[in-house]
Amino acid sequence: QVQLVESGGGLVQAGGSLRLSCAASGHTDKAYVMGWFRQIPGKEREFVGAMSWSGSSVNYALSVRGRFTISRDNAKSTVSMQMNNLRPEDTAVYYCAAYVSSAETLSSTRQVYDYWGQGTQVTVSS
Repeated sequence: QVQLVESGGGLVQAGGSLRLSCAASGHTDKAYVMGWFRQIPGKEREFVGAMSWSGSSVNYALSVRGRFTISRDNAKSTVSMQMNNLRPEDTAVYYCAAYVSSAETLSSTRQVYDYWGQGTQVTVSS
């Protein structure tokens, strides 16, 4: 089992930046793909981005490509997402997620991810 805890959400004006962090604990000795999803009320949870265990592969949703950057520190069992040039449509609850894999291919499918954090609210005002 792996426990994930997000932090770093908040309120920011459009064009501003936030950095989300996710700390993993428990069985962190395995290789995990780490991903970020987001959800607004009444809508499906959507894929934002993911990074492989090695850090060599990363994938982003088209809507955030060029604005969001994922990084990870396996020694500290953390993954972060730097969000720049935020837009009001980025407002959502952001979730950190993980599944066991050492492969460089990354899934954007919510059901593949076995472990989830509790979420952190990001609100972007116009």
